[in-house]
Amino acid sequence: MKSGVNDQTQTATVRVFIALAPPDHAKEELARELRPAYATHPRMRWNRIEDWHITLAFLGELPVETVPLLRPPLADLAADHPRLALALRGSGNFDDRVLWSGIDGDLDELHKLAADVRTVVKDCGISFEDRPFRPHLTLARARRGDRSSTEEIAQGFAEFTGRPWPAERLHLVGSNIGRSSGPIHYRDIEAWPLGDESSTSP
Repeated sequence: MKSGVNDQTQTATVRVFIALAPPDHAKEELARELRPAYATHPRMRWNRIEDWHITLAFLGELPVETVPLLRPPLADLAADHPRLALALRGSGNFDDRVLWSGIDGDLDELHKLAADVRTVVKDCGISFEDRPFRPHLTLARARRGDRSSTEEIAQGFAEFTGRPWPAERLHLVGSNIGRSSGPIHYRDIEAWPLGDESSTSP
């Protein structure tokens, strides 16, 4: 039985990341490609399609009072950054357990946006594990002991190339990961439009 102190600690923090999200039509296009794998690999822990995202910076557990510090600088950063033309392309896995789709398109701008987001976080005095940025969309995780499913599924859509789409909003996202035994759910804490009319004009 958990103590009251631990319960209070849990309610006083939120797990946070900053991300881009593909539009519905891009997610549906990839979901159609994955439909055979959903049927042949039902034991994979598939992420909900509505939760698919491209993580720019993972901040981990933050005190709830820290989150508002991020809002003004992230809003300013989003307004100053042009929208990106991206596409979902190809497949792969991390450590034989995490299945992903790759990202194509304005990758230089995507890396720049990720670097600028991380600078904003650091300037807010927030510590986080600054891992190298590897643009991808996490689709599923294999259960422990399953070392082959992710490779099998990845091979099945290795040649997939989705239609290009504009990344239009920067998302500050909270999740319930680690708080229950159920599926991971994400929710937007806030989101800001990327760029403005002047930023997209020649």
